Amino acid sequence: MSLLSRRDALASAAALTLSGLLPLRAADATLRIGVQKSSTLMILLRSRGMLEKALAPQQIGVQWHEFTSGLPLLEALNLGNLDLSADVADAVPPFALAAGAQLTYFALETPSPQAQAIVVRKDSPITSVAQLKGQKVAFAKGAGAHYLLIEALARHGLSIKDVQPAYLTPADARAAFESGSVAAWVIWDPFLAAVERQAGARLLKDGQGLSNYRRFYLAATPYAKAHPQVLSVVFDELQRAGQWVKKNPAEAAAWHAPLIGLDAPTVDAANQRRSYDVRPVDAAAIEEQQRIADAFTQAQVLPRKVAVAESPVWRPV
Repeated sequence: MSLLSRRDALASAAALTLSGLLPLRAADATLRIGVQKSSTLMILLRSRGMLEKALAPQQIGVQWHEFTSGLPLLEALNLGNLDLSADVADAVPPFALAAGAQLTYFALETPSPQAQAIVVRKDSPITSVAQLKGQKVAFAKGAGAHYLLIEALARHGLSIKDVQPAYLTPADARAAFESGSVAAWVIWDPFLAAVERQAGARLLKDGQGLSNYRRFYLAATPYAKAHPQVLSVVFDELQRAGQWVKKNPAEAAAWHAPLIGLDAPTVDAANQRRSYDVRPVDAAAIEEQQRIADAFTQAQVLPRKVAVAESPVWRPV
């Protein structure tokens, strides 16, 4: 077979595979999922082998990869190193899209505005968001916490330029917060519940009235187009996992606590503030994504304007 003929044959085989007429290639027979410590539902599925069982009839295995924050996770997704992302905060996708990522909105968890907040130390003299002006504030760049801070400052006539941002991972931010190196920390659960219960952190402002804090699941667009049947299985399993967590709070906290190094009461406190209600991505969610993107553009933290509606949205069959 000539080189040209070989290329034509490979191209034809690839096209047939995408159309579902040929079996999956070995590389496609493994679903690669990225998770974070806060990815409760995916971690539940991982720990109990639920996805592996559900996908066995399709002869698809599952690989799990853990990340410390959402942006590197979505970067790996865009680079083709992952197929599916566990939940990331609502502010993360616009950053990935601004960098040119080809991502498909797969699912979301309905709003949980109390699951993220701005906190100060219990002995801090700061009692209002306005008093953060000129102060050093820790948060993860591009996270939901970043957007919450922007919105909270805006309500007091301030912008991100009026504070000293300290872009830190949750672990580093916790250390800086407790040592007094930063005046405030903007963080999400379960880290929020942990610092409240363990260090007596005082809540300055949560997301109510500022940020809905939907958490989004995303897929690599090529994978979403090629394997919608796999996404359907994952979606169903996520819904079941979310329902189980809310119906069995004590058991869910006891299960999750040792996996993330927290005590069960802390995990339960965090779970009470999360909806864990997995739904398809709707028009209202996309509109809010655009508002978040526009806020970041106006704050000059996004390199370019993003048109969120141009991104594909997966729909359950």
